This record gives sequence, structure tokens and C-alpha cells, in this order.
Amino acid sequence: MSTDTPSAADQLLIDHAHRHGSTVTAKMLEGWRSRRLLPGNVPGGGLGRGRGSTSTPAPESLDLVLGLARHAGRGKRPNDVALLLFDEELPVPEQTVRAAFTAAVDTLTVPGDDDPDTDPDQRLDDLADHIADAGLTVTLVPARARRIDEGIARLARAAGHTWPPPELTALDKNPGTPTATPKDAALAASAAAINGTMSLDDIGDLLRAMNPTATANPIASLVETTRDDVPEFADAVLTDDNHLALGPVRDARDHLRDLAATAPLQDLARTWKTAAGVRQWALDLCDRVEEELAAGHLGEAALEWMNGRYAMAGLAVLSTLKERDRPPVQHALDALVLLYQLGEFHRLDQRIPGCQWHLLATDGLLPPPVREQLQDLISRDAPLAGSGVDVRPAS
Repeated sequence: MSTDTPSAADQLLIDHAHRHGSTVTAKMLEGWRSRRLLPGNVPGGGLGRGRGSTSTPAPESLDLVLGLARHAGRGKRPNDVALLLFDEELPVPEQTVRAAFTAAVDTLTVPGDDDPDTDPDQRLDDLADHIADAGLTVTLVPARARRIDEGIARLARAAGHTWPPPELTALDKNPGTPTATPKDAALAASAAAINGTMSLDDIGDLLRAMNPTATANPIASLVETTRDDVPEFADAVLTDDNHLALGPVRDARDHLRDLAATAPLQDLARTWKTAAGVRQWALDLCDRVEEELAAGHLGEAALEWMNGRYAMAGLAVLSTLKERDRPPVQHALDALVLLYQLGEFHRLDQRIPGCQWHLLATDGLLPPPVREQLQDLISRDAPLAGSGVDVRPAS
């Protein structure tokens, strides 16, 4: 069909866009359909006597055309456009949404991916050599977070306070200066992607390296001493070589691809919004802390920053600050990683019943939007009224 002569159904879409202030052509409609961003028209009955047949736009096409007119354009990647439509809760075809999430995972590449049959140990050796030769590193603490850390420490010292306090320092069984380097972090991250696991020692090292001004890190210590402190729990979730593994041990990217292909679409949508909420919360927290530092006063924002700096909330802030401008594909990847993490919580709950999930509600442990999404799990395991709460989980 000539794109210069729109069908009656396409003309309805063109006129609909025009009434809403957008210019859409038959050629544009054809291009969007070829990229599976817009469904085809719905065939109707024949007109009879060789006059052809009728068709009408699919009901969802009316909203989609307006969204496409806003987001699609020269140089725009179809996957990005699909994710922008998904963000606005427009009815982009499910197959297209899942393909866009899968494409986000495919952006995670590791040297040696072109020869996946290489012996795993040899591949890690080659990877270590490549990282050393190429000077590859991972940013452990973005500059903005480092400035906030330094500002808080300066005001705390000026007020005569010790941070971390002795009570917190006493909980760290391995205190000292972090030893993991940005190159070590690059190797650990790449190895985790390839193997889908990470050793407790590596996790502890990275937690310490991402909070280098802290002379003690009790959360890192909890991780490092899991095998000794709670052996029954360790036997349920750790491999023989002390790697954390709740699911099948395989490339982490394969786990994410499976989620992109099979997770309920409403779960993808919810974690997409949660990931957006985490980013906004992290940036707002930075703004609020900086306002307090500028005023020379450590208030509620600084306390929230310090409480979270040792836990997943602080890691979310660091991750956010590493991405000055987050394209849709990175947002999709963040949502998939978050969905995987939430799934790990539920798998852990199946293996270790009564895992004291109410502790996830502790201020600073999780970003508030993540805590909200986990509320069902947290509230189900809430302690009885008047009961004591342990300072650390049994797990």
C-alpha cells in the first residue's frame, strides 16, 4: 500500500493526532508498525462487488499514536521509544516491551563474551589480565557522595562527636582501612556477571570500599562472618566455596533475560516505577543533606544519610550518582535487577522461614520505595506487640 494514500482507518489515526496538536503521516504509521510499536488495524467486513474491505484502528492505537508522536523521531531507538511509552502506561505491545527489556540486558558486556565456552577459571584469569592491562575500573564512591561524607565528618568533629560511634565500631569484627581498589571492584563485578554469584569476602570488601571513610562497617562484618555466626543459615544459602547462591549458578545476565521474557508485565511495571522512585529519593536526599551542610547543621537528612550509608539504601544512592543522565535502557536494567533482588528475598524466605523480615523496615536499611514494595513480606513477619527486636537478624 502506498504510504502517500492512507487507508480510511489510518486517516482516522492521523486526524486523531491532528486534533491533539500532533502531526502524523501514513509513512510514520507504517514505520511504527514495522518496529512493532503500533498494532495493525483490525480487519472488518468486505464491502462487496470488488470494492475491497474495511478496517478500523485497534482500540489501543488512539493513545499509542499520541505517545509515539511525542517520543518517536529521527535517531530515536525503537527500544527507547517502547520503554518511554511503557513508562507512561500506554498499551505498547507486550512482545515489544519484553524485547526492549531484553535489549537492556544485552548492553551488559564482559570481555570474553565472544568465546563463552572458555574454561571459567581461565576466563577469569584472562579477565583479570585484561582489566589490569586496560586500566578498567569501577567508580566506588562518586564525587558528590564523597563531598557529602566529608562534610558530615567535618561538622561531626566540630561538634565533638565521633562517627561512627563506639557502639557501632564494636560490632565490626574486621575493622580497618578498606583494601579493595577500583580495579578489584571491576574484576569482582565482571566475575559476578559471568558466574551469577559473589563470595562473601568479595561482598564485604566492596561494602567497605564503598564507604572508605568509615573505620568500621558492621554490615560488612555481618556478611563476612556469616559462616561462623549462623552456620545453619550459611549451609542453606552458600556454596562450598562461600559464594552466595539462592538460585541456579549461571551467568547473572541469563537470570535477567528470563525475567524480561517471563515476569508478569505488572511486576515489570511496578519495579519500573519503584526504580524511578529510588532514583528520585536518592537525589532528593542528596539535596536535603547538602542544604544542611550549607547551613552548618546536621539534621534529619544527615541522619538518614548516615544510617543508610552502610546498607542497601546507601548503595542505591551511590548507584544513582554514578548515572548523571539515565537513558530508558538503563532504567529498564535497574528495574530488572531490582526485580531479581526482590525475587531473591522471596527465595530466601522459602529456605529460611522466620527470617526476621520486619528488620527490613529499619530506617536506612532499604530505600523507602523498595521497602514499600516489600511491605507484604515485612508486615507478615512483624514481631508481636511489646516483643524485643534483635539488633541483627538471625540470618
